[in-house]
Amino acid sequence: MEFKDLIKNDREGRNNIKFKGTFLDYLDIVKKDPDVAKLSHKRLYDIIMRRGFEVLKPEENPRIRKIYGNDVIKKYNFFKDDFFGIDKVIMKIVNYFYSAAMKGEESRQVLYLVGPVGAGKSSLVEALKKSLESAPPVYHLKDCPLHEEPLHLIPNHLREKFEELLGIEIEGDLCPACKYKLLHEYDGQYEKFPVETSNFSIRSRKGIGVVPPVDPNNQDTSILTGSVDISKMDMYSEDDPRIFSLNGAFNVGNRGLVEFIEVFKNDVEYLHTIITATQEKSVPSPGKGSMIYFDGIILAHSNEAEWNRFKSDHTNEAILDRIVKVEVPYCLELNEEVKIYNKILKKSKFKAHIAPHTIETAAEFAILSRLKPSNKADPLTKLKIYNGEDIVEKGTTKKIDISELREEAGLDEGMHGISTRFIIKAIDNALSVSEHECINPLSIMESIIKSVKDLDIAEDQKKKYLGFIQDTIRKEYNKTLEKEVTKAFINSFREQAESLFNNYLDNAEAYVNKTKLKDKSTGEELQPDEKFMRSIEEQIGISENSAKGFRSDVTSYMFYVVRNGGKIDYTAYEPLKEAIEKKLTTSVKDLSRIITKSRVRDKEQDEKYNAMVQQMKENGYCDHCCDVVLKYAANNLWKD
Repeated sequence: MEFKDLIKNDREGRNNIKFKGTFLDYLDIVKKDPDVAKLSHKRLYDIIMRRGFEVLKPEENPRIRKIYGNDVIKKYNFFKDDFFGIDKVIMKIVNYFYSAAMKGEESRQVLYLVGPVGAGKSSLVEALKKSLESAPPVYHLKDCPLHEEPLHLIPNHLREKFEELLGIEIEGDLCPACKYKLLHEYDGQYEKFPVETSNFSIRSRKGIGVVPPVDPNNQDTSILTGSVDISKMDMYSEDDPRIFSLNGAFNVGNRGLVEFIEVFKNDVEYLHTIITATQEKSVPSPGKGSMIYFDGIILAHSNEAEWNRFKSDHTNEAILDRIVKVEVPYCLELNEEVKIYNKILKKSKFKAHIAPHTIETAAEFAILSRLKPSNKADPLTKLKIYNGEDIVEKGTTKKIDISELREEAGLDEGMHGISTRFIIKAIDNALSVSEHECINPLSIMESIIKSVKDLDIAEDQKKKYLGFIQDTIRKEYNKTLEKEVTKAFINSFREQAESLFNNYLDNAEAYVNKTKLKDKSTGEELQPDEKFMRSIEEQIGISENSAKGFRSDVTSYMFYVVRNGGKIDYTAYEPLKEAIEKKLTTSVKDLSRIITKSRVRDKEQDEKYNAMVQQMKENGYCDHCCDVVLKYAANNLWKD
């Protein structure tokens, strides 16, 4: 297709879907579909709900139960691809829109998002604004600067009758400009007033108004409510609507949304318009005009410090009473934090290879910085519990109540710490200086250390952050790497693990039921192999006195899984999985050490080394990062 044809077809297509008619034509449309005349909150709520949602019930989702207890979590498809780890925040936002759509008190309240920098407040607002741009066109009075609802033409004394005929409730009054036009151009015959459709647009300021923080010395409410055109004042009287320039944020945001960026950086007097816009659903007109009806969502956001300063002044009570506050903390779930970084990286043009565990390492640091210290668990253990992981110690799953950890931390956990932007910049720096177009956990740790040292924060805080990355995270990575390298070295690790698992399960079941095993080859009946079972159990510190209980737990759990239609393998029961992996990795540690440290390998060793490298490459490593981590492993994991 030629460019000319493309432009022509697009223009014709857009013109075909535009509606142009009279108010009478519009009444027929509303009678067929009353939803056409919906108010702003209902419009945005319907946009969100149109995409659907998924209900995550704790009884059906073990991880959800571990993280949220008995709370039912809804994942809304509208948000799920762009926002991670803030499901409860999103649920609060959707609940606000639902109540407002039902014309509850929330329809006369400001939705206010507060949280630390880089937590996603602005992104949430942007998502809502962009959703309006994709909404169906809205019907409005032709050339109205507020794109107002045509039903405002109906006189008050006829509204009850029209409401009965149309099956809707009518609220709002004509703006000054349309009232003047009705009287002077259409002689009061409102049925002839032209109606058209248009789309919402951020760039063209159609239905979406944005109010940035204004210099206190130059604050002018015309930014909110429009102004008087001085050039026309010598032609018309000062209350004539023809001199009004209704181009303020509340004017252009009518039928849609008005965003207040860093709202409390403005002087409180500047914000008084919010009071009437919410409670009375009207805003002042410029000059000496009457109040103008306003139907729009007011969405504000700022950082916590500004909120605390604003609410501490009791003279701000009138505005505070009109705010629905939703806290947007940093993500505290490791898996979800990783998704955030992957989403941002996909939007960049970096083409470098990223080694396994690299993004996880960065995410661990970010979350550790956000968690409050606990007397019930060390920081890394707390991180894992918040991520829905089981904590296994001495063969048993350690029971630490996540709700107790949250109660201990207080409501503001996640409102402080390292931001997402900080981590992304550290990743970008690592990508930029990489000579081999590859980054790995070691290069990310180095990049984060440099970035932390450059931070303008208190020395004790800096020392704490460096401790996380140089000690806690490095030790955890060493454990992960040791397991990964030895797993890669073991030929057919999965098959060997399954063989050990099945053998142990047969022996444990015979031991618990006090029966004998039958040799599959000879048919001979044998006693359970105590020595074999102990060789596995000892890997996770199970004493002889505890062995009987552990074997009972294993067999009971496997029976439960089978009874519920599940599939059992060596990974089914976390303590046994850990024991089997330790049994296998311990048996090859010395050989793995020799191979990774050997400068000169014989033919057999070289074949095994190459097989290990190939396995690691299948696990996501490239030649460069595989070489880097193996050298690191040789020098740091198996020191003599």
